[in-house]
Amino acid sequence: MEREAFGTAPDGGAVEQVRISGGGLTAWIMNWGACLRDLRLDGHPHPLVLGFDRFEPYPIHSRNFGAIVGRCANRIRDGRFLLDGSAHQLDRNARAHHLHGGTLGVSKRTWQIEDHTADSVTMTLSEPDGWMGYPGACRFAATYSMTGAGTLHLRIEAEADRPTPVNLAPHGYFNLDGGETIGGHELSIDAAAYLPTDGDGMPTGEVRSVAGTEFDFRERRAVDRGRGRDVRPFDHNYCLWITRVPIREVAHLRSPVSGVAMTLATTEPGLQFYDGSKLDVAIAGLEGRRYGRRAGLCLEPQTWPDAINHPGFPSPVLRPGERYLQETSYRFTIAA
Repeated sequence: MEREAFGTAPDGGAVEQVRISGGGLTAWIMNWGACLRDLRLDGHPHPLVLGFDRFEPYPIHSRNFGAIVGRCANRIRDGRFLLDGSAHQLDRNARAHHLHGGTLGVSKRTWQIEDHTADSVTMTLSEPDGWMGYPGACRFAATYSMTGAGTLHLRIEAEADRPTPVNLAPHGYFNLDGGETIGGHELSIDAAAYLPTDGDGMPTGEVRSVAGTEFDFRERRAVDRGRGRDVRPFDHNYCLWITRVPIREVAHLRSPVSGVAMTLATTEPGLQFYDGSKLDVAIAGLEGRRYGRRAGLCLEPQTWPDAINHPGFPSPVLRPGERYLQETSYRFTIAA
């Protein structure tokens, strides 16, 4: 079926999923969290993303698999910020901090399917003023579409009636060969700097060069650094630009095992690379796979984390009359 009932959300909303295809790709998009639930490439036997076959595990076991996260993706220190002289306290759901929009951010809510064709789907969601502590009512729209050979395109828009931080991010976990881990995947990121973090994963405020460090992915190399299981994980923002730009290629991921490669292009000034080091999912995912440590990795286009509290970072503030627009595309190829 192209569109079907898929379950009932914790808030009682009707969960549906739609199937879109084109250019050799087939995707299943779920309206809970505007989630990319499954993604397949012709000629490759395994899913390209982590997820579940049923809805029921998502509220309990998902680690934001395939969801769009926000109103502000990533972390905001102490869940606090000042905007135009007014102090705001957000929901704190990650120790003392705010993460991915809070306990009931956009990834934990049921979106409305507005339009669906064979190769695209558009979903919308509204948040009232004060939701999770954010000022202003905000309306979001997300459109997934197949736009060319092996290419999935995501367009995310937002408008608000008061000044508010908005920073949305797709949170797919990728595994391009169906293997137990992504350690052998080869990755390149076109960024000369990254944000160091403290013990809570919060940026310190420093923008540091990747040169001579383990964070340098300017030349494609294996994700696995061969330093054992206790090595500090990758979960850092790569600084692409200081503002949003026209869409351009920023990262390349490849599995030497399968020959499948993914090129990521985006408009966003930052790219969070998370290597899945904390994954440990109690139940089976797609194809009955057990998602343990580093079963998949995330490349999350976004504004830099905690930017609302760092004047030198790209601004996440959306004001009335303005439109937030993120474009991100994933182009997949497979070697002969």
